[in-house]
Amino acid sequence: MAAVTVDDILSDLPLGFASLILRPAPSAAAIERFLIVDADDEAPAAAGAFVLLIGVRGRSALPALRRLLKDPPPVVALKGNREDLAEAEELLRAAGSGLLLVDPAADWDRLLSIAQDRIQPRSYQSEVLTLLEEDLFAIAQTTARLTSSHVLIEDAANKVLAYSTVTNDIDELRKASILSRRGPRKYELLLKDLGAYRELHRTRQPVRVPARPQDGLRERVAIALFAGERIMGYIWLQETGDGFGPDVEYVLTGSAARVSAELIRYRNQQSVHMREDRVARILSGPAEAAASAHSGKIPSERPAALLLIGMSDADSRADDAALKHGELANLASIHAAAYKASAVVGQFNGDTAIIMPDLQSGTAEAGLRSLAEAVVKDARKHLGITPFAAVGPLAQDLLSLHRVTGITEALLACVRDATPGTVAGVDDFEAEILYREAARNFHGSSFRHRSLAALLQEDAELAGTLRAYFDACFDVSECAKNMNLHKNTVYYRVAKAARVTGLDFGNPRDSLVALLHIQEWAASNDNSGRK
Repeated sequence: MAAVTVDDILSDLPLGFASLILRPAPSAAAIERFLIVDADDEAPAAAGAFVLLIGVRGRSALPALRRLLKDPPPVVALKGNREDLAEAEELLRAAGSGLLLVDPAADWDRLLSIAQDRIQPRSYQSEVLTLLEEDLFAIAQTTARLTSSHVLIEDAANKVLAYSTVTNDIDELRKASILSRRGPRKYELLLKDLGAYRELHRTRQPVRVPARPQDGLRERVAIALFAGERIMGYIWLQETGDGFGPDVEYVLTGSAARVSAELIRYRNQQSVHMREDRVARILSGPAEAAASAHSGKIPSERPAALLLIGMSDADSRADDAALKHGELANLASIHAAAYKASAVVGQFNGDTAIIMPDLQSGTAEAGLRSLAEAVVKDARKHLGITPFAAVGPLAQDLLSLHRVTGITEALLACVRDATPGTVAGVDDFEAEILYREAARNFHGSSFRHRSLAALLQEDAELAGTLRAYFDACFDVSECAKNMNLHKNTVYYRVAKAARVTGLDFGNPRDSLVALLHIQEWAASNDNSGRK
């Protein structure tokens, strides 16, 4: 029976289901079992237990808590509101126990099921192994695309775990490895004689193995997969064309970080629930972010950033859009892991998100932009899609990252309407973000300039001229040219609009009011206006 922490359980719970309002004391025992306690039960032996205290809420739980704390558990789950649990919180703090506040509407059975999966996991081995294999094959295929090579992933005993699509460009060693699902003994000995394994065990960097045509071996690049000081396996790249490109070592380093994380997850026999995307949890608020960081061993004290990568409308409507989303996430995860092993990659509101913790604030922004540009470039080259990326502003630390999520999403919306393949930071679209925020606030209000709103609805010709006039930045000649009108016609219509509405379009305040109305009219008429 594996010992777990309350953060492990909290990281598996749905958002909003419960919150940890009191963390167990550092000296508290790890959770080794779960225990359901009814309010009328006598004092049970609760040491080492995750306790679900049922049948009472708020202050009415105090008598049961006092009995329970004769043998304090690591943590108690209790329903109620925090205002009613001040005394309970003090009792638990004095005993060194934690308090998990469960939403009153939450289902105890759901919490019990999740806790049971964590504390007494069912036999997930075959299911987790299948998921592991799927992940490793996806990583192998993505790595092969990025490096134009054939990829093989082995465990420490040289058993083949995954490989990229087989082509006619593979040598005898690679064919034999795939057919037998392990490296042939004579080739293992040859690689050892060449010093390949000795060098792989010595360094955490990629190692190049020159071609040996006399033995049927093409050039290779390999890297060992480490968990601490323990070697968990290897990734081998075999060249299939004119040799390896200059970025092969960078890509291989990122692939190794991703594969190592998957192998560690499998070795620890983590619950299938742990595959749930952590991005939404980290971005939901400081408490959830702290739990995810603690459970995932993610550094949280230093600056962090959010990068969002979107796909074009055409790519999103394609028949293989779901597949492309997954391939884009795999590609992004390899680049992100090469940049920083603690990066978290997943889906967020339909886009690919990269959470980058533990940053050096002085140099982070340029590096993050380069990372996003590399992802976009390789996605265009290897996946045949045209993504775009928003590099959000730096947050003070990982627990503050949720505060910049809205800004990053607003930035991505601006980039979505820009030139395909654009990568941008807030500085590139600062005014546009503010304008769109003003437009959203305007659309959310029911109050309108009555005469201007009526004019736009009643006179489509004049409304179209005003729109073109504003789009031309008040240049009458440009507006007339774009509309194929005489300049005097434009002058007349603009003057009429000013006379009827009482607005002075030369006044910045009045022109802003008019612009908001015109853009709303344009969006409602042809959906081509600025949104």
